[in-house]
Amino acid sequence: MSQFRAKKLDLSGFINARIIRDHTKRMVFAENEPERQALRYISHNTSLPMRVRAQAQLKLSQMHAYTRPSQIKNRCIGGGIARGVFRDFKLARYQFRMQALAGDLPGVRKAKDLPKDPVFPANLKQLGYFINDKDEIRMISNPEEKFLYKINANERYNELQKEAMNTCIRNIVLSRLHDQGLETLRLPLGAKANEQHVPILVSPTFKTDERIIAVFGEPVQDLGIWAYRIIGHETINSGSAVDFSAAVLREKGESPTPGLILTNPGQLVWHCAGEKAISLPSWLALPRKHAVEPPMKMTVRNKIPGHETWQDHVTYVFDEVLGKLAPDAKIDIIGLAEGSLAAVRYLAEHWSTWKSCISSMALGNPLHDMNHLHPTEFAEFISTRCRAYLISDKELGQPVAGRYEYSCNCYSSGESKNVECIIPRAYESMLKWLDDMHDKPELKETEVFVSEDFGSAESGEEFGDSNGNGAIVEELN
Repeated sequence: MSQFRAKKLDLSGFINARIIRDHTKRMVFAENEPERQALRYISHNTSLPMRVRAQAQLKLSQMHAYTRPSQIKNRCIGGGIARGVFRDFKLARYQFRMQALAGDLPGVRKAKDLPKDPVFPANLKQLGYFINDKDEIRMISNPEEKFLYKINANERYNELQKEAMNTCIRNIVLSRLHDQGLETLRLPLGAKANEQHVPILVSPTFKTDERIIAVFGEPVQDLGIWAYRIIGHETINSGSAVDFSAAVLREKGESPTPGLILTNPGQLVWHCAGEKAISLPSWLALPRKHAVEPPMKMTVRNKIPGHETWQDHVTYVFDEVLGKLAPDAKIDIIGLAEGSLAAVRYLAEHWSTWKSCISSMALGNPLHDMNHLHPTEFAEFISTRCRAYLISDKELGQPVAGRYEYSCNCYSSGESKNVECIIPRAYESMLKWLDDMHDKPELKETEVFVSEDFGSAESGEEFGDSNGNGAIVEELN
């Protein structure tokens, strides 16, 4: 066996006869493997003469046993316990770590050579954009071009540029909302600016207003933002709550101006270094040491007491803000997606307490079903004092199917694709209906059934197919 033994053997670790034997096998295998593969190819090639194939097979049989793959085991050639190895590199952990730090391993880069995390300033001009006379965000280099998301093949660059743009938009929107008179209220109540809190926007007189409109949005959007896609393609005011709040707070003749509460179920992550609440997309866009590092892990320090989830946030708004700061007000609710679901869940559980306070509800893309509508009194309220606005290709305000699913009349929102665009498209219709329902507390919605399978019908007309199957469409109040 001496003629096959390796000339050099690393004795830096624990060594015994088995380690020496396995090391020798590996060296023999590495030296003879190219020849063995060539002989195997020749012996299996049926196009070659039989005599050539037989000679190749004879040489294969005469090769040392250590050249067979079955003889090679995955053991450490650098010493140490045989099974404490990295299979890909055949190294002990210590040797692997030292060589990785030195940059001597193929495919392994030293930390100082990793790509840096890109940085984009939260400044419109430095990003290359401006706001034109139509309140549109456009490129400085080409005033006709809108925001360009994909600027790099690396998605990290695109996301960070988008977050920088969104930060600019948030600052602009909050400034405009404050100029309209809205104030920031920190939750939990009494929290200091540098303590864990969620900001919401309220009208300054909401505590004494006879009527309040409370808005519960999606948990994926920032405070005061409906849809960044509308802001980027249309105007800042239309894609945010600026136009909406202006419509709510506008003088309406003899009727007193209602109060307004814009809740914030989207920014429920506390950024300790920034001392502010942020959304999950903003958390993922926080600076990292290297561009290839994973995002920071969340701990209990990133949770806001009483607002751990969007359902907790909505519950806190009802219990501590509406229930204690404005207990005598009549409340109209506008909810979107998860925000509407949270409001329905809460009211169903506490309807005996709130039934005298809630005037009506307008829900965009509701997520509740019949199982949420208990007790019976609450189900009756949803049926007669609630409307749903759904994704639809029809014109705004046209009846659509959905009453069997949501137990309330359903109408087209005027938006055919994106849930986040429902309120910007339908808020005028929502506010007009909420005004009518508030002015007439005895008014009730008449059930409207729409069958998409059989088309539409006039009020009170029965229609169906050739078998007599159909539905009734009744007149709205």
